[in-house]
Amino acid sequence: MMDLFSEIEEPEREELKNLRKELEEANYKYYVLNMPTLSDREFDEKMHRLQALEAMFPDMFDPKSPTQHVGSDLEKPHPTSPQGEEKGRKAFETVKHKYPMLSLANSYSREEIEDWVRKLPQGVEIVCELKFDGLSISLWYENGQLVRALTRGDGQQGDDVIDNIKTIPSIPRHVVGTPSTFEMRGEVLLPWERFEALNKEREEQEEPLFANPRNAASGTLKLQDPKEVARRGLDAYLYYMLGENLPGKTHFERLQTAKQWGFHISDAIKVCHNVDEVMAYIAYWDTERKNLPVATDGIVLKVNDLAQQEELGFTAKTPRWAIAYKFPAEKQLTLLKEITYQVGRTGVVTPVANLEPVQLSGTIVQRATLHNEDFIKSLDIRPGDRVWVEKGGEIIPKIVGRDNPTPTLPSREGDGFTFPTVCPECGTPLVRVEGEAAWRCPNEAGCPPQIKGKIEHFVSRKAMNIDGLGEETIDLFYQKGLLHNIADIYDLKLEDIAAQERLGEKSAQNILAGIEASKQVPWARVLFALGIRMVGETTAKKIARVYNNIDSLQWATAEQLCAIEDVGPQIAENIVKYFEDIRNIEILDRLRKAGLQMEGESLQPSAISHQLDGMSIVISGTFSQHSRDEYKALIEAHGGKNVGSVSKKTSFILAGENMGPEKRKKAEDLGIRLMTEDEFLELVNGNL
Repeated sequence: MMDLFSEIEEPEREELKNLRKELEEANYKYYVLNMPTLSDREFDEKMHRLQALEAMFPDMFDPKSPTQHVGSDLEKPHPTSPQGEEKGRKAFETVKHKYPMLSLANSYSREEIEDWVRKLPQGVEIVCELKFDGLSISLWYENGQLVRALTRGDGQQGDDVIDNIKTIPSIPRHVVGTPSTFEMRGEVLLPWERFEALNKEREEQEEPLFANPRNAASGTLKLQDPKEVARRGLDAYLYYMLGENLPGKTHFERLQTAKQWGFHISDAIKVCHNVDEVMAYIAYWDTERKNLPVATDGIVLKVNDLAQQEELGFTAKTPRWAIAYKFPAEKQLTLLKEITYQVGRTGVVTPVANLEPVQLSGTIVQRATLHNEDFIKSLDIRPGDRVWVEKGGEIIPKIVGRDNPTPTLPSREGDGFTFPTVCPECGTPLVRVEGEAAWRCPNEAGCPPQIKGKIEHFVSRKAMNIDGLGEETIDLFYQKGLLHNIADIYDLKLEDIAAQERLGEKSAQNILAGIEASKQVPWARVLFALGIRMVGETTAKKIARVYNNIDSLQWATAEQLCAIEDVGPQIAENIVKYFEDIRNIEILDRLRKAGLQMEGESLQPSAISHQLDGMSIVISGTFSQHSRDEYKALIEAHGGKNVGSVSKKTSFILAGENMGPEKRKKAEDLGIRLMTEDEFLELVNGNL
C-alpha cells in the first residue's frame, strides 16, 4: 500500500521541484535581467500552486524556496544568463536594510479584497493608494541629508544606487525640519512619455524593446553612467516612512508630513472606512488611471493606524496589514488573419500579426509584433487561430495566447508554424546566429529595406540631421536610382532632385542645404550615423572619446574595443566586422572626400611618460579619485594598453571597490597582481 501512495505522490513532488526552479528563474529574469517571461498573474498562480504542494509535503520544506523569500534584484551571476548580459551594469555596494523590505500579497479578485477588509478589526481605517509599477527604493536620511538609496534586493539587503538616484529631480537630496534619521520608501518609475521615447530610440537601433515602464526603470537604475540615467528622465513616488520617534500616529499623517518636507507623495491617497468606500476607490481608478502620466497596475490597501499595523505583524514574505489588488489586463479575442514579415536596417526579420480589428483601451488594434520564431512557437499560433490580444501597460498591443482551436480547422493541419527560410524582400537565405533569437538577412548591400533603413538612420535627427530626406523621399530616390547607399547622398544634384515628383527647385535647394550643413556634424554623431549594429548614440560617444578618428578606430582590435565602457564582446565584434567589409571602406572613403567630420577633438592626454610601456592592464571595479574613462586615458598616456579581459598577458589589474568576482578569481588563479587606486597613481607618478 505504501508503494502505491509513493507512486501517486511522485508526480506532485516532481511538480513541486520544477515549480521552485521555474519561479526562481522567473524571479531572476524579472528583477535582474528586466526580461519578464511570466505575467504577474501567471507568476502568482504558480506561486499559489507551489504553496499548496509544500503544504502537502512538509518534509520537502526548504528555506530557500521562492515561497519563503521575495524576488531579488541584487547584481549576481546566474548560470543561465547570456554572456555579456550584465555589460553596462554596475557592481553596486550591497547594504543590509535597517528594516526588512518585503513584498505585498497580491489579489486579482474584488471578492478577496472584500474578505480581507471584513476580517480586519471593527472600525479600522484603511488607506487606499495607487500601486505604481516601478522599482522599489529605500531612501535613508541622516541629519536631513540623503546618504543611502537601496533597491529591494532580496528583502534583507539591497544594492546602493545613490549616484543614480541623485539624478531624479523629484527625490530631495536635503530636507529640513526632519528627525535625525529616518527612511522613506517608494517607487522609481519611468513616465509613459519617457518610456515611449526610450523604446522609440531602441526600435530605431533594432535593440530589444523594454516590455513595460517597470522594466525600463529597473534597467535604467542599474546603469553605470549617471548622465545616461538622468537623460532617460526617471521619476519617483514615495509611499512609506520608517524610523524612531517619527511624527504622527497614522500612516496617512506621516505621508502628509513627508509631503510638507518636499517628498513626492501621490494626491490619489484616500482614507476609507468601510468596504463600500474601498470598492468605490478601486472602481474609480480602474478607469481614471489610464489618464495618469505614469504606469499603475493596481491598488494598495494599508491599515492606517501604525499601532494596529505592528499588532497585525508580518508573514515570512508579506505584511498582514497590507494587500495589493491587481487590475486585470484588458484583453480581447480576435482572429489572426495572417503573419507578415518586416526587414529592418540591420537585416532582422520581424514577424507581425495582422489581426481582425479589435478595440482595446479606447483604440483600434490591427497589428501586433510577434517578436521572433521562438515566441510564435511558444504560443503555438498560426494564421486562422483566434488569439488573445492585450495592451501591454495600456499602450503596446501584444499577443498573449490563443483560444483553444478546433482540431479540424484547416489552420491546425500540418506540423505547425514554419519561419521563412529566405528573405521576404530579396530572396536571400536567412541566417540565425547562435545565441540569438532573430533570423537575419545577410544581404546588406542588396536588400531594399536594409539599404533604405540605413539611409533613413543616417539622415535622422540624432545622426546627420538632414532635413527633407524623409522616408517617402528616400524611397522615391531609391526607386529612381539616385540613392543606393549613404555616400550617394553627397552626390545628389539640384536638377536630379527638382525633377522628381512632388519636388521642385525650392525643395531641392532645402535638401542640398541640409546635406551641406551635415558636413559639420561632429565625429561622435557621424560614427553613430554609420549604423554599425548595436552601436547606439551613447555607445558611439564613448567610443569616440577613446578613438578620436576613423583611422584609429578602423584598426582597433576586439580586445581593445572591449576595454571601452559599455562595449561588450558582441559590439566589439560588430565594429571589427564593419571595417573588414571592403564595401564599407569604399563608402567611408567617399564620405571623407565629401567633407564629413571623420576626426574629433582628442579627449586622451598626450603622452606623459613611458612608465607603463609594454604593459597590458585590466580595469575592474569602481573608483573614488577618477572615473574609469579617466584611468583608461591615463594608462594610454603613460604608454600602457587597456584590455578588457584577464589573461596570462595581463600585467596587472587596476582594482577598485566591488571588483568583479570572476576577474578576481582568474587573477588569483594566474597569479596576477591586483593594484589599488593609490598604488596605481603612485606608479604613474614615478613613485613606485
